[in-house]
Amino acid sequence: MIRPAEERDIPAVLKLLAQVAGVHRAIRPDLFREGATKYTADELERIFRDPDAPVFVCEDAGEVNGYCFCLIKRHVNDGALTDYTELYIDDLCVDEHCRGQGTGRQLYEHARAFAAENGMDYITLNVWEGNFPALNFYKSMGLRPLKYVMEQPLKEDL
Repeated sequence: MIRPAEERDIPAVLKLLAQVAGVHRAIRPDLFREGATKYTADELERIFRDPDAPVFVCEDAGEVNGYCFCLIKRHVNDGALTDYTELYIDDLCVDEHCRGQGTGRQLYEHARAFAAENGMDYITLNVWEGNFPALNFYKSMGLRPLKYVMEQPLKEDL
């Protein structure tokens, strides 16, 4: 069952955030701190109440086994860009013990339906270079590259 996140979900979401942090740290230890997560419990409480930051969780047998953090971004009179609205998927995670069972697909399709029902024009997201399972998943969902963010480390140890 996919539903909006609630305050009671914070402990489970924090556990999933730790899993995501581990994946990101393994790929980019130069950028991600050991033991840190993207959000704290206090930040989650605030996010869960923000109508422009919908968060959906997948619950199975009373356990949260995945989430999808979204941000509604409205681009109006934005320089050379046309006016449009996007649902930015800030983070999507499925518990490592539940992957490959369709939970990610359900979460993504729920977010997609939410965006369509609310008249949005696009869904966007970022994937870290090296996170090939996520990249392949999003490609299988029909996403395609929009732009590339490139870097050039300036320190020898990076």
